[in-house]
Amino acid sequence: MNQDRARPWLLSAPALVLFLVMLVTPLVMTAVLSFNSFDFYGGIKPTFGLENYADVLGDSYFYEIFGRTFLIALVTTLICALVGTPQAYFLLRMRPLWRSVMILVVLGPLLISVVVRTLGWAILLGNNGVINDALKNLALIDRPIKMMYTSGGIVLALVHVMIPFMILAVWAALQRQDPATEKAAESLGARPATVFRRIVLPQAMPGILSGSLIVFSLSASAFATPAILGGRRVKVVSTTVYDEFLNTLNWPLGAAIAIILLVSVLAIMVAWNRLVEKRFAGVFE
Repeated sequence: MNQDRARPWLLSAPALVLFLVMLVTPLVMTAVLSFNSFDFYGGIKPTFGLENYADVLGDSYFYEIFGRTFLIALVTTLICALVGTPQAYFLLRMRPLWRSVMILVVLGPLLISVVVRTLGWAILLGNNGVINDALKNLALIDRPIKMMYTSGGIVLALVHVMIPFMILAVWAALQRQDPATEKAAESLGARPATVFRRIVLPQAMPGILSGSLIVFSLSASAFATPAILGGRRVKVVSTTVYDEFLNTLNWPLGAAIAIILLVSVLAIMVAWNRLVEKRFAGVFE
């Protein structure tokens, strides 16, 4: 009996050890580092204090950076939900052959590096990029539209990067719904828009919730896309941590910023999860 109880733990032991070594240990080391002090002449000092957290929480400069980061992540999540939910529904209603093709189309961008995709957006959004050149050739604009080094450009590229996660999450949730509910609503005279709003959307909420949590957390911590498309003008938390670690070499302050980002994202995700589950309690039962 004891062997039967221990078997699942033994089977999962390699994965647990890998998880502990690759994730938990670096997080603990980062948390410990955030309590150390830094001197430009003496480097990192193994002291224990809250000076780094006080510097971050007491400076309006960091509040602006955190606010911009969360706003970009929020807008990216909303756009992904608005675009991905109908697309997942259409994916569900397709014939098996076309569904397989469209799944490959959705998964295709994930097979390409984020850096390569972001560089592609840089070519499109630049002052002399494809979009501005096309608009000039059509005589629609006289001056280039500023799209590089803006929050809007970062959001546009992040939506392209994150949308597959939302589509797959919502599609997986919709696969568990009963098709008879839609037919029953249609037989009672409900219009397609009403069926989608009153029947499909509530049943898709578990997928929208899981997809939004994934998209928000990944967008808030994204580095490559904001670094390339935002440059030095649009700073977010991830690029700020990079600067503290590799430019000013103030590792304790960078570690404190990273820990605050982690705690903030976790708090937002837990609050959003509870809010949605409470609002759509019947769907999650």
